[in-house]
Formats: sequence, C-alpha cells, structure tokens
Amino acid sequence: MLSQAELERYARHIVMQEIGGAGQQKLKNARVLVIGAGGLGAPVLQYLAAAGVGTLGIVDDDAVSLSNLQRQVIHDTDKLGEPKVASAAEAIARLNPNVAVEPHPTRIAGHNALALISDYDLVVDGSDNFETRYLVSDACFFAKKPLVTAAVGQFDGSITTLKPFEKNADGELNPTYRCLFPRKPRAGLLPTCAEAGVLGALTGIVGTMQAMEVIKEITGTGEGLVGRMVMFDARSFRMETIRYKRSAKNPLNGDDPRNWASLLEDA
Repeated sequence: MLSQAELERYARHIVMQEIGGAGQQKLKNARVLVIGAGGLGAPVLQYLAAAGVGTLGIVDDDAVSLSNLQRQVIHDTDKLGEPKVASAAEAIARLNPNVAVEPHPTRIAGHNALALISDYDLVVDGSDNFETRYLVSDACFFAKKPLVTAAVGQFDGSITTLKPFEKNADGELNPTYRCLFPRKPRAGLLPTCAEAGVLGALTGIVGTMQAMEVIKEITGTGEGLVGRMVMFDARSFRMETIRYKRSAKNPLNGDDPRNWASLLEDA
C-alpha cells in the first residue's frame, strides 16, 4: 500500500486517469534493471526513482571520472573516483528514499547476464557498445523480460522496446534486436563516444524517453514501442518512426539458450 507521504509525493500521477493509485502501486511493486549508470542510465535512474519504481538494479563496473560529468548528471564532482553504482545509489537515496537500490558493481557478460536479468521485471539498456546490446537483448529474449533499449551518436539517438516472446495483434511473434540489426558492425567501423564525442543534453532526452517507455510498460499506459523504432535528430529536432517485423532468418527463432554462445560469437 502507498503511505500518506507517498500519496502526496506521487499526487500528480495519482490524479491522472491513465495511472491513478493502481498504476502507482504497480510502479512501487516493479523491479527494473538498468544496464549502465552513464549518459543514458543517469536520466533513466533519476526519472524512474522520482516516479516511484520500487526497486532499481544498477549494473556498471566503472568509476566516476571528470569527463563523465558533461552528461552523466546523476553523478557530481564530489563523487570522482567512486564506483558509479555507489554514486547513483546515493543520488537516488537523496531523491526518493522509498526506492530500494540493488547495485551490481560488475560488467554484464555471458556468465552472469541471465542470472542478473531473471531477477527483474523489465530491463533498460543504456550501454554504449554493440557487444553489450546484443548480449542484453539475447538474455532478455531467453529470460522473457521486456527490454527498452536505446543508443546515441553525436547528435542523434534511437529507442525501441523489445518483447519478442509475445505475439502482436496479428498473432505474429514480435521482433528481436537481431531483426533490426542482424549482424553487429565490425570493430572500428563506428567511432566510440570518446573518439567522436556526444552532445550531453542528447543523452538526457533519449534517456528520459527510455524512462517514459518503462513507466508506460509497467502501468499499461498508451502504445509501446514494440515493433517500432523512434529516431531523433537533435540538429534538426526531428523525430521519425520506422516499423520492423520479426525476421524469418532470425537465429533466435529456435528459442534455445544453448545456442547463445555461438550467436554472440557470430554476431
């Protein structure tokens, strides 16, 4: 049940017909795992904590550095050198003491991904590399967990929601990440954030969009981004939406986690 203080804290949600007290209780009961406490993860964590998501898991093995602070707004100068999961947990505690934080100061990998993800209701991927995105999306597929995934470049970003273990209104299985990107780009083809740079506020916009999609998924509000990818261009401030479907050539169609290692090697 929501306490009197929580009723006041979340009053602007509760008066909304689409969310109300029932939706706020769903948020309180939810367990969300956020991969990365960086540029995307920072606004995701802040807005989900403010929204009253009851438990937030954070996976990150990095420490706060000065170059992070241009965009990773959950951290501050006093936290330089501190593990990002600890810095983020302290910030969340200040923002909303009703939220439980489960820090995982590790790098998500093949040996721990399924165990980490299986303990949560929904996953948010804020990682900055394709290897992790493929790993997380595959693990969510096998664990049957919804995934809100996003990526950013210098001035552009994209976001989609993946629920490939469910069927759409036409009775067809929803697409996977591999339906969008059958093969990951070869090493060195795309510059890293450190090499190319990224507009700090862009990560705030796209990360907040991820938080919005998570809240919608938990409360059952509106239309999710399953089968749709939204692309945002900050230079022109335009958004475009593309639709995509399940691919017949999807290597995950066999639904066998024993193939996972070979899938990652071949990606």
